[in-house]
Amino acid sequence: MENLSPETLITLVTILVAGLAIVVGTITPAIVEGKAAVKALEGIVRQPEVSGDLRTTMIIAMALLESTAIYTLLVILILIFANPLLERFFSSGAPESLLHLLVL
Repeated sequence: MENLSPETLITLVTILVAGLAIVVGTITPAIVEGKAAVKALEGIVRQPEVSGDLRTTMIIAMALLESTAIYTLLVILILIFANPLLERFFSSGAPESLLHLLVL
């Protein structure tokens, strides 16, 4: 670990943080979507006459929740492929030795 250049260290930390963030950023909306579906189904069972309104509201809510996971994916892709930290701290950008890690 002591032999790593600062560019390599920043890139490795970014990849690890991106992996953790994508896990949290996709599991959380999935759990909340499941809870929203359960509550909507409970409401439909209790009051079948408003099932159309509940279904529409549930679909809109799920779309908004899913957009959170999509935004998380967008931020992660930016961190991995266009890392702003490398440009800020190192004028040369990503070292050539790390480009093969990102192409995988």
